[in-house]
Amino acid sequence: MRGAKSAKWVAIAAVVALGATACGGGGGDSSSGSGKGNGVVSVEIGEPQNSLVPSNTYETEGGQVINALFTGLTKLDASNKVVNAMAESIETKDNKVWTIKLKSGYTFHNGEKVTAQSFVDAWNYGANQTNAQQTNPLFSHIAGYSDLNPGEGKKPSTDKMSGLKAVDDSTLQVTLSGEFSAFPSQLSFTAFVPLPQAFFKDPKGFGEAPIGNGPFEMKGKFKHNELIATTKYDKYPDASKIEVKGVNFKIYSNQDTAYKDLVAGNLDSLLTIPTSGLPTYKKDLPNRTIDEADSAVGYIGFPIKYNKAFQNADLRKSISMAIDRQTIADKVFLGARTPADDYISPIIDGYRKGACGDACTLNVAKAKELYKKSGGLPGNKLELGYNADGGHKEWIEAVANQLQQNLGLKVTAKPFEQFQTILNDLDAKKYQGAFRMAWSMDYPDAEDYLRPVFSKDAIANGSNYSGYVNESFEKLLVKGDQAPTHEDAVKYYQQADDVLLKDMPYIPVYFYTLNAGFSDKIKSMKVAGHQILWDTVKLS
Repeated sequence: MRGAKSAKWVAIAAVVALGATACGGGGGDSSSGSGKGNGVVSVEIGEPQNSLVPSNTYETEGGQVINALFTGLTKLDASNKVVNAMAESIETKDNKVWTIKLKSGYTFHNGEKVTAQSFVDAWNYGANQTNAQQTNPLFSHIAGYSDLNPGEGKKPSTDKMSGLKAVDDSTLQVTLSGEFSAFPSQLSFTAFVPLPQAFFKDPKGFGEAPIGNGPFEMKGKFKHNELIATTKYDKYPDASKIEVKGVNFKIYSNQDTAYKDLVAGNLDSLLTIPTSGLPTYKKDLPNRTIDEADSAVGYIGFPIKYNKAFQNADLRKSISMAIDRQTIADKVFLGARTPADDYISPIIDGYRKGACGDACTLNVAKAKELYKKSGGLPGNKLELGYNADGGHKEWIEAVANQLQQNLGLKVTAKPFEQFQTILNDLDAKKYQGAFRMAWSMDYPDAEDYLRPVFSKDAIANGSNYSGYVNESFEKLLVKGDQAPTHEDAVKYYQQADDVLLKDMPYIPVYFYTLNAGFSDKIKSMKVAGHQILWDTVKLS
Protein backbone atom coordinates (compact mmCIF):
# COMPACT_ATOMS: atom_id res chain seq x y z
CA MET A 1 0.00 0.00 0.00
CA ARG A 2 1.58 3.16 -1.10
CA GLY A 3 2.46 5.93 1.24
CA ALA A 4 3.52 3.56 3.86
CA LYS A 5 2.67 5.61 6.78
CA SER A 6 4.73 4.54 6.95
CA ALA A 7 4.07 1.68 1.85
CA LYS A 8 1.42 2.59 -1.24
CA TRP A 9 3.14 1.10 1.85
CA VAL A 10 3.28 -0.67 3.37
CA ALA A 11 -0.19 -4.31 4.00
CA ILE A 12 -0.65 -2.54 5.02
CA ALA A 13 -0.20 -2.19 1.70
CA ALA A 14 -1.20 -0.38 -0.62
CA VAL A 15 1.60 3.21 -1.36
CA VAL A 16 2.57 4.03 1.88
CA ALA A 17 2.59 8.42 3.63
CA LEU A 18 4.66 6.51 6.09
CA GLY A 19 4.28 9.20 8.56
CA ALA A 20 1.63 11.31 6.86
CA THR A 21 -0.53 12.71 9.61
CA ALA A 22 -3.17 15.16 10.61
CA CYS A 23 -4.07 18.64 11.88
CA GLY A 24 -3.89 19.69 15.52
CA GLY A 25 -5.45 17.49 18.16
CA GLY A 26 -8.40 18.40 20.29
CA GLY A 27 -8.97 18.67 23.98
CA GLY A 28 -10.11 16.15 26.53
CA ASP A 29 -13.85 15.86 25.95
CA SER A 30 -15.52 12.54 25.25
CA SER A 31 -16.16 13.40 21.62
CA SER A 32 -12.44 13.50 20.93
CA GLY A 33 -11.90 10.14 22.55
CA SER A 34 -9.65 11.49 25.28
CA GLY A 35 -9.89 10.54 28.93
CA LYS A 36 -10.35 7.10 30.47
CA GLY A 37 -13.68 5.40 30.86
CA ASN A 38 -15.77 6.08 27.78
CA GLY A 39 -14.24 3.33 25.64
CA VAL A 40 -13.70 5.61 22.64
CA VAL A 41 -10.12 5.91 21.39
CA SER A 42 -8.56 8.36 18.94
CA VAL A 43 -6.09 7.43 16.22
CA GLU A 44 -3.87 9.75 14.19
CA ILE A 45 -4.09 9.62 10.41
CA GLY A 46 -3.36 12.01 7.57
CA GLU A 47 -6.00 13.25 5.16
CA PRO A 48 -6.91 10.28 2.90
CA GLN A 49 -6.16 10.81 -0.78
CA ASN A 50 -9.72 9.94 -1.84
CA SER A 51 -13.14 9.41 -0.34
CA LEU A 52 -13.63 6.21 1.65
CA VAL A 53 -14.35 3.69 -1.12
CA PRO A 54 -12.37 0.47 -0.46
CA SER A 55 -11.36 -0.19 -4.08
CA ASN A 56 -10.22 3.43 -4.46
CA THR A 57 -8.13 3.47 -1.27
CA TYR A 58 -4.48 2.61 -1.86
CA GLU A 59 -2.66 4.47 0.90
CA THR A 60 -2.34 3.92 4.61
CA GLU A 61 -4.39 6.92 5.72
CA GLY A 62 -7.68 5.80 4.21
CA GLY A 63 -6.66 2.18 4.67
CA GLN A 64 -6.75 2.44 8.45
CA VAL A 65 -10.35 3.65 8.30
CA ILE A 66 -11.44 1.00 5.77
CA ASN A 67 -9.86 -1.64 8.00
CA ALA A 68 -12.11 -0.59 10.89
CA LEU A 69 -15.28 -0.29 8.82
CA PHE A 70 -15.02 -3.47 6.73
CA THR A 71 -14.18 -7.16 7.13
CA GLY A 72 -12.82 -9.17 4.21
CA LEU A 73 -12.43 -12.87 3.59
CA THR A 74 -8.98 -13.11 5.17
CA LYS A 75 -6.92 -10.88 7.44
CA LEU A 76 -3.52 -10.58 9.09
CA ASP A 77 -3.02 -11.78 12.64
CA ALA A 78 -0.55 -10.33 15.15
CA SER A 79 2.26 -12.37 13.56
CA ASN A 80 1.55 -10.96 10.08
CA LYS A 81 0.19 -14.36 9.04
CA VAL A 82 -2.90 -14.64 6.87
CA VAL A 83 -5.89 -16.22 8.60
CA ASN A 84 -9.55 -16.54 7.65
CA ALA A 85 -11.84 -13.64 8.60
CA MET A 86 -15.26 -13.79 6.94
CA ALA A 87 -14.21 -16.91 5.04
CA GLU A 88 -15.14 -20.19 6.69
CA SER A 89 -12.90 -22.05 4.24
CA ILE A 90 -10.85 -21.37 1.10
CA GLU A 91 -10.10 -24.44 -1.00
CA THR A 92 -8.43 -25.17 -4.33
CA LYS A 93 -7.00 -28.19 -6.12
CA ASP A 94 -4.97 -26.32 -8.70
CA ASN A 95 -4.34 -22.74 -7.42
CA LYS A 96 -6.62 -21.58 -10.22
CA VAL A 97 -10.20 -22.40 -9.23
CA TRP A 98 -10.99 -21.40 -5.66
CA THR A 99 -14.11 -22.22 -3.65
CA ILE A 100 -14.77 -19.92 -0.71
CA LYS A 101 -17.38 -20.63 1.95
CA LEU A 102 -18.60 -17.65 3.98
CA LYS A 103 -19.29 -17.52 7.69
CA SER A 104 -22.85 -16.69 8.65
CA GLY A 105 -24.08 -13.76 10.72
CA TYR A 106 -22.40 -10.88 8.89
CA THR A 107 -24.51 -7.90 7.92
CA PHE A 108 -23.74 -4.47 6.60
CA HIS A 109 -24.31 -1.57 8.96
CA ASN A 110 -27.67 -0.86 7.29
CA GLY A 111 -28.89 -4.38 8.08
CA GLU A 112 -28.36 -5.87 4.61
CA LYS A 113 -27.04 -9.43 4.69
CA VAL A 114 -23.51 -9.96 3.37
CA THR A 115 -23.58 -12.65 0.67
CA ALA A 116 -21.27 -14.05 -1.97
CA GLN A 117 -22.88 -11.65 -4.43
CA SER A 118 -21.76 -8.74 -2.23
CA PHE A 119 -18.17 -9.72 -3.03
CA VAL A 120 -18.85 -10.39 -6.72
CA ASP A 121 -20.44 -6.97 -7.24
CA ALA A 122 -17.70 -5.15 -5.32
CA TRP A 123 -14.84 -6.83 -7.20
CA ASN A 124 -16.44 -6.29 -10.59
CA TYR A 125 -16.75 -2.60 -9.79
CA GLY A 126 -13.15 -2.35 -8.61
CA ALA A 127 -11.82 -4.14 -11.69
CA ASN A 128 -13.74 -2.09 -14.26
CA GLN A 129 -11.49 0.50 -15.92
CA THR A 130 -14.51 2.76 -16.41
CA ASN A 131 -14.61 3.30 -12.64
CA ALA A 132 -10.89 4.24 -12.48
CA GLN A 133 -10.29 2.66 -9.08
CA GLN A 134 -6.80 2.91 -7.58
CA THR A 135 -6.63 -0.80 -6.75
CA ASN A 136 -7.77 -1.98 -10.19
CA PRO A 137 -4.56 -3.99 -10.92
CA LEU A 138 -5.05 -6.18 -7.85
CA PHE A 139 -7.97 -7.88 -9.61
CA SER A 140 -5.88 -8.75 -12.67
CA HIS A 141 -5.50 -12.41 -11.70
CA ILE A 142 -9.23 -13.06 -12.02
CA ALA A 143 -10.45 -14.55 -15.30
CA GLY A 144 -12.28 -11.94 -17.35
CA TYR A 145 -10.30 -9.00 -15.97
CA SER A 146 -9.06 -8.14 -19.47
CA ASP A 147 -12.67 -7.81 -20.68
CA LEU A 148 -13.20 -5.02 -18.15
CA ASN A 149 -9.89 -3.41 -19.11
CA PRO A 150 -9.66 -3.21 -22.92
CA GLY A 151 -7.37 -0.20 -22.74
CA GLU A 152 -7.36 3.57 -23.04
CA GLY A 153 -10.00 4.94 -25.41
CA LYS A 154 -11.96 1.68 -25.43
CA LYS A 155 -15.10 0.75 -23.54
CA PRO A 156 -15.54 -2.60 -21.78
CA SER A 157 -18.03 -4.88 -23.52
CA THR A 158 -19.22 -6.22 -20.16
CA ASP A 159 -19.30 -5.18 -16.52
CA LYS A 160 -18.72 -8.68 -15.11
CA MET A 161 -15.62 -10.83 -14.85
CA SER A 162 -16.20 -14.38 -16.07
CA GLY A 163 -14.15 -15.76 -13.18
CA LEU A 164 -16.59 -14.67 -10.47
CA LYS A 165 -19.63 -16.74 -9.53
CA ALA A 166 -21.92 -16.60 -6.51
CA VAL A 167 -22.92 -20.28 -6.31
CA ASP A 168 -25.31 -19.45 -3.47
CA ASP A 169 -25.46 -16.85 -0.68
CA SER A 170 -22.62 -18.47 1.24
CA THR A 171 -20.45 -19.86 -1.58
CA LEU A 172 -18.16 -17.84 -3.82
CA GLN A 173 -16.29 -19.48 -6.69
CA VAL A 174 -13.32 -17.62 -8.15
CA THR A 175 -11.57 -18.77 -11.31
CA LEU A 176 -8.23 -17.12 -12.01
CA SER A 177 -6.68 -16.66 -15.43
CA GLY A 178 -3.75 -18.77 -14.26
CA GLU A 179 -2.32 -20.33 -11.14
CA PHE A 180 -1.67 -17.90 -8.30
CA SER A 181 -0.75 -19.47 -4.98
CA ALA A 182 -0.77 -16.11 -3.12
CA PHE A 183 -4.48 -15.53 -3.79
CA PRO A 184 -5.67 -16.15 -0.17
CA SER A 185 -3.00 -13.71 1.04
CA GLN A 186 -4.11 -11.12 -1.49
CA LEU A 187 -7.67 -11.36 -0.18
CA SER A 188 -6.51 -9.87 3.13
CA PHE A 189 -6.17 -6.46 1.47
CA THR A 190 -9.05 -4.02 1.89
CA ALA A 191 -9.73 -3.77 -1.87
CA PHE A 192 -11.37 -7.21 -1.64
CA VAL A 193 -14.04 -6.40 0.95
CA PRO A 194 -17.76 -6.67 0.06
CA LEU A 195 -20.05 -3.75 -0.73
CA PRO A 196 -23.78 -3.24 -0.03
CA GLN A 197 -26.28 -2.36 -2.74
CA ALA A 198 -26.41 1.20 -1.39
CA PHE A 199 -22.92 1.78 -2.76
CA PHE A 200 -23.92 1.22 -6.39
CA LYS A 201 -26.83 3.65 -6.11
CA ASP A 202 -24.58 6.52 -5.01
CA PRO A 203 -20.81 5.74 -5.01
CA LYS A 204 -19.88 9.39 -4.42
CA GLY A 205 -22.16 9.80 -1.43
CA PHE A 206 -21.10 6.42 -0.09
CA GLY A 207 -17.47 7.56 0.02
CA GLU A 208 -18.38 10.31 2.48
CA ALA A 209 -20.36 7.98 4.77
CA PRO A 210 -19.49 4.37 3.90
CA ILE A 211 -21.65 1.45 5.03
CA GLY A 212 -19.37 -1.44 5.92
CA ASN A 213 -19.60 -4.88 7.48
CA GLY A 214 -16.80 -4.45 9.99
CA PRO A 215 -16.53 -3.95 13.75
CA PHE A 216 -17.13 -0.18 13.58
CA GLU A 217 -19.69 1.92 11.70
CA MET A 218 -19.60 5.55 10.64
CA LYS A 219 -20.84 8.17 13.06
CA GLY A 220 -21.88 10.97 10.73
CA LYS A 221 -19.91 11.89 7.63
CA PHE A 222 -16.25 12.21 6.74
CA LYS A 223 -15.15 15.65 8.03
CA HIS A 224 -12.28 16.37 5.68
CA ASN A 225 -9.01 17.53 7.22
CA GLU A 226 -10.58 17.11 10.64
CA LEU A 227 -12.18 13.86 11.75
CA ILE A 228 -13.67 10.49 10.78
CA ALA A 229 -15.77 9.28 13.71
CA THR A 230 -16.93 5.69 14.16
CA THR A 231 -18.82 3.72 16.78
CA LYS A 232 -18.86 0.01 17.59
CA TYR A 233 -21.29 -2.06 15.51
CA ASP A 234 -23.01 -4.21 18.11
CA LYS A 235 -24.33 -6.71 15.55
CA TYR A 236 -20.83 -7.58 14.39
CA PRO A 237 -20.33 -11.35 14.97
CA ASP A 238 -17.16 -10.86 17.04
CA ALA A 239 -18.34 -7.69 18.80
CA SER A 240 -17.89 -9.34 22.22
CA LYS A 241 -14.16 -9.67 21.57
CA ILE A 242 -13.73 -5.93 21.01
CA GLU A 243 -13.43 -3.68 24.07
CA VAL A 244 -13.25 -0.41 22.15
CA LYS A 245 -16.63 1.34 21.85
CA GLY A 246 -15.63 3.72 19.09
CA VAL A 247 -12.69 5.00 17.09
CA ASN A 248 -12.13 8.63 16.14
CA PHE A 249 -9.62 9.01 13.33
CA LYS A 250 -8.16 12.46 13.91
CA ILE A 251 -6.59 14.04 10.86
CA TYR A 252 -3.28 15.84 11.37
CA SER A 253 -1.20 17.87 8.95
CA ASN A 254 1.82 17.86 11.24
CA GLN A 255 3.15 14.76 12.93
CA ASP A 256 4.99 16.70 15.62
CA THR A 257 1.65 18.15 16.69
CA ALA A 258 0.17 14.65 16.83
CA TYR A 259 3.04 13.47 19.01
CA LYS A 260 2.57 16.36 21.44
CA ASP A 261 -1.13 15.50 21.64
CA LEU A 262 -0.28 11.87 22.37
CA VAL A 263 2.06 12.79 25.20
CA ALA A 264 -0.53 15.23 26.58
CA GLY A 265 -3.28 12.60 26.50
CA ASN A 266 -5.27 14.27 23.73
CA LEU A 267 -4.57 11.45 21.29
CA ASP A 268 -4.65 7.72 22.02
CA SER A 269 -2.62 6.10 19.24
CA LEU A 270 0.18 7.19 16.91
CA LEU A 271 1.60 4.48 14.65
CA THR A 272 4.68 6.42 13.55
CA ILE A 273 6.70 8.34 16.13
CA PRO A 274 8.14 11.42 14.35
CA THR A 275 11.87 12.01 14.29
CA SER A 276 11.42 14.82 16.83
CA GLY A 277 10.05 12.29 19.32
CA LEU A 278 12.54 9.47 18.80
CA PRO A 279 15.06 10.70 21.42
CA THR A 280 12.47 10.75 24.23
CA TYR A 281 9.42 8.67 23.24
CA LYS A 282 10.17 5.71 25.52
CA LYS A 283 10.53 8.10 28.46
CA ASP A 284 7.51 10.18 27.41
CA LEU A 285 5.38 7.03 27.00
CA PRO A 286 6.59 4.58 29.65
CA ASN A 287 5.51 0.99 28.83
CA ARG A 288 3.27 2.38 26.08
CA THR A 289 5.35 1.89 22.96
CA ILE A 290 5.60 -0.74 20.25
CA ASP A 291 8.96 -1.35 18.58
CA GLU A 292 9.13 -4.15 16.05
CA ALA A 293 9.89 -4.94 12.41
CA ASP A 294 7.58 -3.30 9.89
CA SER A 295 6.69 -4.19 6.31
CA ALA A 296 7.46 -0.87 4.67
CA VAL A 297 10.33 0.19 2.45
CA GLY A 298 11.31 3.85 1.91
CA TYR A 299 12.45 4.93 -1.55
CA ILE A 300 13.53 7.79 -3.72
CA GLY A 301 11.74 7.41 -7.05
CA PHE A 302 12.26 8.81 -10.53
CA PRO A 303 9.65 9.62 -13.21
CA ILE A 304 11.68 7.70 -15.78
CA LYS A 305 9.02 7.68 -18.49
CA TYR A 306 8.10 11.32 -18.04
CA ASN A 307 11.51 12.96 -17.65
CA LYS A 308 14.34 11.94 -19.98
CA ALA A 309 16.92 13.27 -17.55
CA PHE A 310 16.38 10.20 -15.33
CA GLN A 311 16.34 7.50 -18.01
CA ASN A 312 19.95 6.35 -17.64
CA ALA A 313 20.29 3.50 -15.12
CA ASP A 314 23.89 4.49 -14.33
CA LEU A 315 22.64 7.94 -13.30
CA ARG A 316 20.15 6.42 -10.88
CA LYS A 317 22.77 4.05 -9.50
CA SER A 318 25.21 6.90 -9.02
CA ILE A 319 22.68 8.73 -6.89
CA SER A 320 22.04 5.54 -4.90
CA MET A 321 25.76 4.99 -4.27
CA ALA A 322 26.16 8.59 -3.08
CA ILE A 323 23.65 8.08 -0.26
CA ASP A 324 24.95 7.15 3.18
CA ARG A 325 22.08 4.96 4.37
CA GLN A 326 23.71 3.99 7.64
CA THR A 327 24.13 7.61 8.71
CA ILE A 328 20.50 8.36 7.88
CA ALA A 329 19.36 5.33 9.89
CA ASP A 330 21.62 6.09 12.86
CA LYS A 331 21.71 9.89 12.98
CA VAL A 332 18.38 11.02 11.54
CA PHE A 333 16.20 8.16 12.78
CA LEU A 334 18.31 7.24 15.84
CA GLY A 335 18.24 3.57 14.89
CA ALA A 336 14.51 3.50 14.14
CA ARG A 337 15.27 2.58 10.51
CA THR A 338 17.70 0.13 8.92
CA PRO A 339 19.55 0.59 5.61
CA ALA A 340 17.65 -0.99 2.71
CA ASP A 341 19.44 -3.63 0.63
CA ASP A 342 16.50 -5.08 -1.34
CA TYR A 343 13.12 -4.12 -2.74
CA ILE A 344 11.49 -6.83 -0.60
CA SER A 345 11.03 -6.25 3.13
CA PRO A 346 13.06 -8.39 5.58
CA ILE A 347 9.84 -9.68 7.18
CA ILE A 348 8.75 -11.26 3.86
CA ASP A 349 9.71 -14.68 2.57
CA GLY A 350 11.95 -13.92 -0.42
CA TYR A 351 14.03 -11.14 1.10
CA ARG A 352 17.78 -11.59 0.59
CA LYS A 353 20.23 -9.75 2.78
CA GLY A 354 22.60 -7.72 0.63
CA ALA A 355 20.71 -8.41 -2.59
CA CYS A 356 21.25 -4.85 -3.80
CA GLY A 357 25.01 -5.18 -3.40
CA ASP A 358 27.25 -2.28 -4.42
CA ALA A 359 24.35 -0.25 -5.80
CA CYS A 360 23.02 0.27 -2.27
CA THR A 361 26.43 0.77 -0.65
CA LEU A 362 28.07 4.17 -0.15
CA ASN A 363 30.95 4.53 -2.60
CA VAL A 364 31.65 8.14 -3.48
CA ALA A 365 34.39 7.43 -6.03
CA LYS A 366 32.26 4.92 -7.92
CA ALA A 367 29.23 7.19 -7.69
CA LYS A 368 31.17 10.05 -9.31
CA GLU A 369 32.45 7.70 -12.01
CA LEU A 370 28.95 6.45 -12.87
CA TYR A 371 27.51 9.95 -12.75
CA LYS A 372 30.09 11.18 -15.26
CA LYS A 373 29.57 8.12 -17.46
CA SER A 374 25.79 8.71 -17.49
CA GLY A 375 26.12 12.28 -18.73
CA GLY A 376 24.73 13.68 -15.48
CA LEU A 377 21.70 15.89 -14.91
CA PRO A 378 21.01 19.15 -16.77
CA GLY A 379 22.83 21.90 -14.91
CA ASN A 380 23.77 19.35 -12.22
CA LYS A 381 20.43 20.19 -10.59
CA LEU A 382 18.06 17.79 -8.84
CA GLU A 383 14.66 18.49 -7.28
CA LEU A 384 13.52 16.06 -4.63
CA GLY A 385 9.82 16.17 -3.70
CA TYR A 386 8.33 14.89 -0.46
CA ASN A 387 5.14 15.18 1.58
CA ALA A 388 5.61 17.63 4.45
CA ASP A 389 2.86 16.06 6.56
CA GLY A 390 4.79 12.83 7.06
CA GLY A 391 7.87 13.73 9.08
CA HIS A 392 10.20 13.36 6.08
CA LYS A 393 11.89 16.78 6.06
CA GLU A 394 14.93 15.70 8.07
CA TRP A 395 15.93 12.64 6.08
CA ILE A 396 15.17 14.19 2.70
CA GLU A 397 17.36 17.16 3.58
CA ALA A 398 20.06 14.75 4.76
CA VAL A 399 19.96 12.99 1.38
CA ALA A 400 20.06 16.37 -0.37
CA ASN A 401 23.17 17.36 1.59
CA GLN A 402 24.86 14.03 0.87
CA LEU A 403 24.21 14.33 -2.87
CA GLN A 404 25.50 17.88 -2.88
CA GLN A 405 28.65 16.85 -1.05
CA ASN A 406 29.30 13.51 -2.80
CA LEU A 407 28.20 14.29 -6.36
CA GLY A 408 28.41 18.08 -6.50
CA LEU A 409 24.71 18.39 -7.31
CA LYS A 410 22.58 21.36 -6.47
CA VAL A 411 19.62 19.67 -4.76
CA THR A 412 16.36 21.42 -3.95
CA ALA A 413 14.08 19.68 -1.45
CA LYS A 414 10.51 20.47 -2.50
CA PRO A 415 7.82 19.99 0.18
CA PHE A 416 4.22 19.16 -0.75
CA GLU A 417 1.74 20.12 1.96
CA GLN A 418 0.02 16.72 2.08
CA PHE A 419 0.76 13.21 0.88
CA GLN A 420 -2.39 13.23 -1.23
CA THR A 421 -1.06 16.31 -3.07
CA ILE A 422 2.10 14.67 -4.32
CA LEU A 423 0.20 11.45 -5.07
CA ASN A 424 -2.30 13.38 -7.18
CA ASP A 425 0.49 15.17 -9.07
CA LEU A 426 2.27 11.87 -9.67
CA ASP A 427 -0.97 10.21 -10.78
CA ALA A 428 -1.52 13.07 -13.24
CA LYS A 429 2.11 12.82 -14.47
CA LYS A 430 2.56 16.49 -13.56
CA TYR A 431 5.53 16.26 -11.21
CA GLN A 432 8.85 15.81 -13.04
CA GLY A 433 11.35 15.72 -10.17
CA ALA A 434 12.64 12.82 -8.08
CA PHE A 435 10.30 11.99 -5.22
CA ARG A 436 10.10 10.37 -1.83
CA MET A 437 7.90 7.27 -1.80
CA ALA A 438 7.31 4.23 0.36
CA TRP A 439 5.55 0.93 0.05
CA SER A 440 3.87 -1.04 2.83
CA MET A 441 2.59 -4.46 1.96
CA ASP A 442 -0.99 -5.03 0.89
CA TYR A 443 -0.52 -8.70 1.75
CA PRO A 444 2.53 -10.66 2.98
CA ASP A 445 3.98 -11.96 -0.27
CA ALA A 446 7.07 -11.00 -2.29
CA GLU A 447 4.85 -10.46 -5.34
CA ASP A 448 3.20 -7.51 -3.62
CA TYR A 449 6.51 -5.62 -3.51
CA LEU A 450 6.92 -6.01 -7.26
CA ARG A 451 3.76 -5.96 -9.40
CA PRO A 452 1.79 -3.07 -7.79
CA VAL A 453 4.80 -0.74 -7.88
CA PHE A 454 6.83 -1.68 -10.94
CA SER A 455 4.68 -3.59 -13.43
CA LYS A 456 3.45 -2.24 -16.75
CA ASP A 457 -0.19 -2.53 -15.65
CA ALA A 458 0.52 -0.46 -12.55
CA ILE A 459 1.36 2.62 -14.62
CA ALA A 460 -2.28 3.40 -15.39
CA ASN A 461 -3.85 1.53 -12.50
CA GLY A 462 -1.45 1.23 -9.60
CA SER A 463 1.59 2.83 -8.05
CA ASN A 464 4.17 2.69 -10.84
CA TYR A 465 4.93 6.41 -10.74
CA SER A 466 8.21 5.90 -12.56
CA GLY A 467 6.52 4.58 -15.69
CA TYR A 468 9.08 1.76 -15.57
CA VAL A 469 8.66 -1.10 -18.05
CA ASN A 470 10.89 -4.15 -18.49
CA GLU A 471 9.52 -7.15 -20.39
CA SER A 472 11.90 -9.58 -18.67
CA PHE A 473 10.52 -8.39 -15.33
CA GLU A 474 6.95 -8.90 -16.60
CA LYS A 475 7.67 -12.48 -17.74
CA LEU A 476 9.25 -13.42 -14.42
CA LEU A 477 6.19 -12.11 -12.56
CA VAL A 478 4.00 -14.42 -14.66
CA LYS A 479 6.30 -17.36 -13.96
CA GLY A 480 6.10 -16.63 -10.26
CA ASP A 481 2.32 -16.46 -10.42
CA GLN A 482 2.11 -19.81 -12.20
CA ALA A 483 4.64 -21.65 -10.05
CA PRO A 484 3.25 -24.87 -8.53
CA THR A 485 4.51 -24.15 -5.02
CA HIS A 486 5.19 -21.12 -2.86
CA GLU A 487 8.88 -21.98 -2.81
CA ASP A 488 9.04 -22.06 -6.61
CA ALA A 489 7.11 -18.79 -6.82
CA VAL A 490 9.58 -17.07 -4.49
CA LYS A 491 12.51 -18.08 -6.73
CA TYR A 492 10.90 -16.42 -9.76
CA TYR A 493 9.95 -13.32 -7.79
CA GLN A 494 13.54 -13.06 -6.61
CA GLN A 495 14.68 -13.17 -10.24
CA ALA A 496 12.22 -10.37 -11.00
CA ASP A 497 13.65 -8.51 -8.02
CA ASP A 498 17.12 -8.89 -9.53
CA VAL A 499 15.92 -7.15 -12.70
CA LEU A 500 14.76 -4.21 -10.59
CA LEU A 501 18.02 -4.10 -8.70
CA LYS A 502 19.87 -3.87 -12.01
CA ASP A 503 17.61 -1.15 -13.45
CA MET A 504 16.90 0.67 -10.16
CA PRO A 505 13.74 2.63 -11.11
CA TYR A 506 13.46 3.50 -7.42
CA ILE A 507 16.32 3.72 -4.94
CA PRO A 508 15.68 1.64 -1.79
CA VAL A 509 16.88 3.82 1.09
CA TYR A 510 15.65 2.26 4.34
CA PHE A 511 13.43 -0.37 5.89
CA TYR A 512 10.90 0.89 8.38
CA THR A 513 10.63 -0.18 11.96
CA LEU A 514 7.25 0.14 13.62
CA ASN A 515 7.76 2.72 16.37
CA ALA A 516 4.29 3.35 17.73
CA GLY A 517 2.92 4.79 20.93
CA PHE A 518 -0.38 4.89 22.79
CA SER A 519 -1.94 6.78 25.69
CA ASP A 520 -2.55 5.51 29.22
CA LYS A 521 -6.13 4.89 28.14
CA ILE A 522 -4.88 1.77 26.36
CA LYS A 523 -3.29 -1.11 28.26
CA SER A 524 -2.00 -2.99 25.21
CA MET A 525 -2.52 -3.34 21.46
CA LYS A 526 -1.14 -5.17 18.43
CA VAL A 527 -0.43 -3.87 14.95
CA ALA A 528 -0.06 -5.88 11.73
CA GLY A 529 0.54 -4.51 8.27
CA HIS A 530 0.45 -1.02 9.76
CA GLN A 531 -3.15 -1.60 10.84
CA ILE A 532 -4.41 -1.76 14.39
CA LEU A 533 -5.89 -5.17 15.23
CA TRP A 534 -8.97 -4.02 17.08
CA ASP A 535 -9.68 -7.31 18.82
CA THR A 536 -6.25 -7.05 20.51
CA VAL A 537 -6.77 -3.56 21.97
CA LYS A 538 -7.16 -3.78 25.75
CA LEU A 539 -8.30 -0.68 27.60
CA SER A 540 -7.02 0.51 30.95
